[in-house]
Amino acid sequence: MVVVGAGMAGVQTAVALREQGYTGTVTLIGAEPHQPYDRPPLSKAVLLGTAEGSAFDVDFESLGIELRLGCEALGVRPADHELDTEAGPVPYDVLVLATGAQPIRLPGTEGVPGVHLLRTLDDAERLRPVLAAQHRIVVVGAGWIGAEFATAAREAGCEVTVVEAADRPLAGALPAEVAARMTAWYADSGAELRTGARVERVEPGLVELADGTRLAADAVVVGIGARPATGWLAGSGIELGADGEVVADAHLRTSAADVYAVGDCASFPSARYGARLLVHHWDNALQGPRTVAANVLGELPVTYDPVPYFWSEQFGRFVQYAGHHAGADRTVWRGDPASPAWTVCWLREDRLVALLAVGRPRDLAQGRRLIESGRRMDPAALPDPARPLKDATAD
Repeated sequence: MVVVGAGMAGVQTAVALREQGYTGTVTLIGAEPHQPYDRPPLSKAVLLGTAEGSAFDVDFESLGIELRLGCEALGVRPADHELDTEAGPVPYDVLVLATGAQPIRLPGTEGVPGVHLLRTLDDAERLRPVLAAQHRIVVVGAGWIGAEFATAAREAGCEVTVVEAADRPLAGALPAEVAARMTAWYADSGAELRTGARVERVEPGLVELADGTRLAADAVVVGIGARPATGWLAGSGIELGADGEVVADAHLRTSAADVYAVGDCASFPSARYGARLLVHHWDNALQGPRTVAANVLGELPVTYDPVPYFWSEQFGRFVQYAGHHAGADRTVWRGDPASPAWTVCWLREDRLVALLAVGRPRDLAQGRRLIESGRRMDPAALPDPARPLKDATAD
């Protein structure tokens, strides 16, 4: 067994293979030189200096997992069952692709001093002194990572301006009426949010917007999304999708024999939602590996069709989301969105398909189970935030 990618998906695949009884060799290959680590703390504790790192609590040696770190994958030759790496070819019986995603760079900023991304441990360590010095920071992008970084920067005492090309934060993730409710969070935290603001150019100490506005910036942090890290698969014959992701089937198998794909780099078909999903979140990288291991080792194929889940901590709020709201035909609010705690529910044919919970973890936990069960809801009972979601069913 060879696993490419030493992030959450890759590490959990290697661990799951051992947990499910695999006794052959397991080789885990990672491009970074660091001991495999978890990414969510990078935008929180590691960035603020309250933690030195976030290495996984896994004893690879005792599990018999061989680590090859600082070793970049260069290509795959499925016909030969060989993976090409910087250190030479690596033969495999079964290969798992778990190379994750890479941040999208802002055009024209390559090599400009003071421009940062936040994806790796090295990125977080370069940004720690920036926050410690309480610099003026311009964040490009008001998505999840932009909001989380802005939160940490304000907590560190930095002057923060967030510029977003869309007319609202989280424009690519949430409907307008929901994302609009989050706009005030920036001002409440002391950060300035500029929407409808496109970056024209960046130079040391300055960000110029398309309307001519010039923003002083000791540092610029770019958070405008990520794309699957699959460029190295060019020429392999492994099918890639429209977003560059590996196209996996319902069992997380790729188009190549004996090659699986899991985590941020792969999409999978969801019968639950009638769509192919590309999920760039931690929980997907945690759950998928168990399915891969089961399908590698078992006689009967196991289908992967989870209820997607993620969380974000921003501006003093704990935000959780479960499901997939595209295709919903009704939106129901629970609680006042101007208050510290509220929930949005999305229904299709009176069945809960997704929900966003702000400061209401019980709603999220119960709602996730209701999505999984497919039970019909009572839309008239849902708006009452004092009524448990589990008691708002129609049967």
